[in-house]
Amino acid sequence: MVGYAFMGRVHSQAWRSAGAFFDLPVAPVMAVLSGRSAERTAAAAAQLGWAAVETDWKELVRRDDVQIVDICTPGDSHAEIAIAALEAGKHVLCEKPLANTVEEAEVMVAAAERAAARGVRSMVAFNYRRVPAVALARRMVAEGRLGEIRHVRAQYLQDWITDPQFPLVWRLQKDKAGSGALGDIASHIVDTAQFITGQLVTGVSGITETFVKERPLAEESAGLSAAGGGGATGQVTVDDAALFTARLSGGAVASFEATRFATGRKNAMRIEVNGALGSLAFDFESMNELWFHDQTLPAEEAGFRRIYVTEAGHPYAGAWWPPGHGLGYEHTFTHEVKDFVQAIGEGTDPEPSFADGLRVQRVLAAVERSASDDSRWTTV
Repeated sequence: MVGYAFMGRVHSQAWRSAGAFFDLPVAPVMAVLSGRSAERTAAAAAQLGWAAVETDWKELVRRDDVQIVDICTPGDSHAEIAIAALEAGKHVLCEKPLANTVEEAEVMVAAAERAAARGVRSMVAFNYRRVPAVALARRMVAEGRLGEIRHVRAQYLQDWITDPQFPLVWRLQKDKAGSGALGDIASHIVDTAQFITGQLVTGVSGITETFVKERPLAEESAGLSAAGGGGATGQVTVDDAALFTARLSGGAVASFEATRFATGRKNAMRIEVNGALGSLAFDFESMNELWFHDQTLPAEEAGFRRIYVTEAGHPYAGAWWPPGHGLGYEHTFTHEVKDFVQAIGEGTDPEPSFADGLRVQRVLAAVERSASDDSRWTTV
């Protein structure tokens, strides 16, 4: 694994737990962790369960005892690491968004396709697909329970940078992150909407906004927390919020909103899908619940009802606890590792693929083009 901060910690937990709860075709061994600081990487490896340490990811890729490379770094390094690992014959799991630009993502997809011809697998880590309630929503749509899909309404609301004195961390710098709320969290709701409905975003009209344009320089940061830097400031070069309307390939219309300035909202990843025969609604802040309205029932009985997605027959849930004992954020990554390793063992291509990641990247790029052109309608 390359990187050991926020994503590195949750991915490590997933690698440790996947084999304990799922019957995997091969057993992952946590061989080596890579980070720039020898001291900090060694401390993280000891805490997270990695057997060895490298301070140069290129050395990690060269190692004979590494067959999988898990990329948990900022987006500016995804392409270089992933391409090198694939060319070295390593399977690759890469955090989202796939890259910082469409051009980088296209090169990554080409490398993944060449590697796939040699049996080398790759996957982009959109973990919300692995929420049991979201996977159940996809199943219900695929079974026709909602009929013709007409509306998708998706939001991702956070508030972790509402304080203008919060430091200028890497997620607020375009050269490292690619974009702000758009790439960091809107990428999730774009992928989730396409995953649930089976339809692709074909065109968008968007706006973006940066509310706090300068911030104190960060002395150090980890995950979503940071320490400020003594008065000196730097420019925020990404969006704080992104909103766009869209059309989907199956005829549905959609709206998307992503912001890190929704005061009081911590991780409200929400989606509602309305169809001719019914509707589904999900909010990650109540992640074990899926709400379903059956339009075919008599009006006297109709209305949204809660499905508590913890039964053995629900996606992933049967591997865990007795019904009614809910799962958490970390379980989505365990499910991700389970699906990835299972695909490697079975010799199949895991999903979402790098090509799926590229499709999301093209949506994000279209939103940026539209926002910079007075919200002009822009084809994806």
